[in-house]
Amino acid sequence: MLTREFDQTLFESYSDDIPTFLKKIYAARGVGESQLSLGLANLLSPNFSQLEQALKLLEQALLAQKRVLIIGDFDCDGATASVVAVKSLRLMGAKYVDFLVPNRFEHGYGLSPEIVKLAIQKKQPDLIITVDNGISSFDGTKLAKESGIQVIITDHHLPSDNVPEADAIINPNLKGCEFLSKNLAGVGVCFYLFSALKTHLNKAQYFAKNSIPLPDLRAVLDLVALGTVADVVMLDQNNRILIDQGIKRIQAKQCAPGILALLEIANRPVQTLQASDLGFAVGPRLNAAGRLSDISRGIKCLLTNDINDARRYAQELESFNQKRKQEQARIQEQAQAIVDEQEVSEGKFALSLFDPSWHEGIVGIVAGKLKEDYHCPVAVFAKSGEFLKGSIRSIPSVHIKDLLDLVDRENPGLILKFGGHAMAAGLSIKAENFWSFKRAFNDAIKAHLNDQIPTVELLTDGELEAFDISLENAEIIKNAGPWGQGFDEPIFYGQFEIVEQKVVGEKHLKCRLKLKGDTQVHDAIAFFQVPLESDEVKVAYKLSINIWRGNASLQLMVERISSTE
Repeated sequence: MLTREFDQTLFESYSDDIPTFLKKIYAARGVGESQLSLGLANLLSPNFSQLEQALKLLEQALLAQKRVLIIGDFDCDGATASVVAVKSLRLMGAKYVDFLVPNRFEHGYGLSPEIVKLAIQKKQPDLIITVDNGISSFDGTKLAKESGIQVIITDHHLPSDNVPEADAIINPNLKGCEFLSKNLAGVGVCFYLFSALKTHLNKAQYFAKNSIPLPDLRAVLDLVALGTVADVVMLDQNNRILIDQGIKRIQAKQCAPGILALLEIANRPVQTLQASDLGFAVGPRLNAAGRLSDISRGIKCLLTNDINDARRYAQELESFNQKRKQEQARIQEQAQAIVDEQEVSEGKFALSLFDPSWHEGIVGIVAGKLKEDYHCPVAVFAKSGEFLKGSIRSIPSVHIKDLLDLVDRENPGLILKFGGHAMAAGLSIKAENFWSFKRAFNDAIKAHLNDQIPTVELLTDGELEAFDISLENAEIIKNAGPWGQGFDEPIFYGQFEIVEQKVVGEKHLKCRLKLKGDTQVHDAIAFFQVPLESDEVKVAYKLSINIWRGNASLQLMVERISSTE
């Protein structure tokens, strides 16, 4: 375990109304006081390149009542972005706006030629807007344009050197784009586009001339928060504002009935909602539909204004989620068996795994779990028609999209197509090229890391004095969020004595701990932990709040526990 260092100058710069306890936490994350304000007024301005072109196209589409089709992605970010686009356009008077999401098993990812053909056949769009995809969709964009369809691409994934020839591209990672936050999720990009459109149309007197009430796009911030959390993007100030504002709307029940229905089915109370609830309870249930079938049910769940319809859709999504869990457990067990059989020399720098029975919608989660266990990039493949489709999850020291660029350049023809960002990517290869990819992938990572095996140390915020381990400080931490990627929730460590321990739910350890040298006993929970034989332990933990029958009490959420003997 490593203790975060904090900037003393930054620590001393905070105003006195911030508790000392919290000042250290903020200073260790390099966050100045000006970055702590989470009001909407602090959002960055929408200075995207190609924004003017996109706004003109959208204005023309609304004035002429063109048929607009949203093409999303089959995950939670793509689903929420699709709903934000549809709702925003309807609020602005669009009569012919619809969505279509690729089925990962039939159409592949993004604006593929297959999905364009289906769009023409079923929807006859005049304008296609991609959300959370499109930046690598060269062939589909070309086909749409040749078919007389205008194309606006909104995406956040990293572009290659060349980009599709769309009518406009809104992407903070586009070369030359001056938008300061490169960490927006797909739904964040979408929200920014329609916020800018509202401002543009209002200046042109569009709403007044057409007797349309001025849209309040704060109404979609619940969806922006959900998609941003679920996509595990870096939580810079801009993303924390979007999440915080969205969570406040959900807590006030000023949100999509679908979100309320999903929280209900996950047994998460709305009033005490945190960002982690969106990531662990709502997001996976939406993603399950996209992994096993069709994310459009998730989109319908979020689009409906009827709570009874929302509950019906939520129940369907829950069924998919249960099936997903079963399939994931099977694949994880088989993947672990393959890893266990490998020679010790293999897999130190990367793991590449494949079995013909694995489900292509599940391999990404399995890759993520193995990455956490082995602290190295992991690629897990499934059969998809004649080819293999893989999902990769990476570690902070390996920017996986850049690394795949390198593998592709050094091994022409090995990778058929790929895309992604720093921590996650997807790719397709020929089945006969699996072993060649495995070697090239491992070698490229080994070279990138200069033959140094990657290690991941648990970063903590140091030891707490006995009086700091309190419900009050747990409340302070909770209110200082949202916490997440790049703005990590504080973890502390200390030497404790185990007063009592018992297994609950067959695999979790519920215990009572006492800080060494103190008399106060604290409740604690350690997930997936067997009982310890030693009474003296070193514990890494978070301060959390346990609510039981309306009463709040302190609970230590154990991240790591080990004997000191």
